[in-house]
Amino acid sequence: MKAEGWLFSIMAAFFAVTGLVYGLWAREPAGKAILAVGFLMSALIALFWFVQHRRRGHGRPQDRKDAEIAETAGPIGFFPARSGYPVLTAVGVTVFALGVVFARWLVVVGALVVALAVFGFIFQFRDDDGG
Repeated sequence: MKAEGWLFSIMAAFFAVTGLVYGLWAREPAGKAILAVGFLMSALIALFWFVQHRRRGHGRPQDRKDAEIAETAGPIGFFPARSGYPVLTAVGVTVFALGVVFARWLVVVGALVVALAVFGFIFQFRDDDGG
C-alpha cells in the first residue's frame, strides 16, 4: 500500500506544479479549478493509502524489500462473479440527471434508485452469521 501512496503522491505533486504554472499564466478559471480538483483528489487517495499502510503495516509482500515473488502466490481476495447493482446505479444516475433537466420529481425517483443500488452494493454478500 505504500507504493500506491507514493504513486498518488507523485500524481498530486504533478497536479500541484502544473496548477501553479497554469495559474500564473492562464487567465481562465476552469483549467485552474480542474487542476486544483485533480490535486485534491490525488492527495486524498494518497493519504488514504498511507493511512492504510500505517494501520496494516508491512503485511503485503509488495511492501517489503526482502519479499520473494513466491510469497504473492495464492488467493488475493474475494471478487464477486456478477452483480446487477452497477446497472441499477447507472439507471438511477441517468434518471437523476434527466430529472435535473426535465422534471424535479424524476430527481427524487433517481435518488431513490441510486440509494437502493448503493444499499445493494453494500449488503449483497453479507453473511447471516454477522460476517
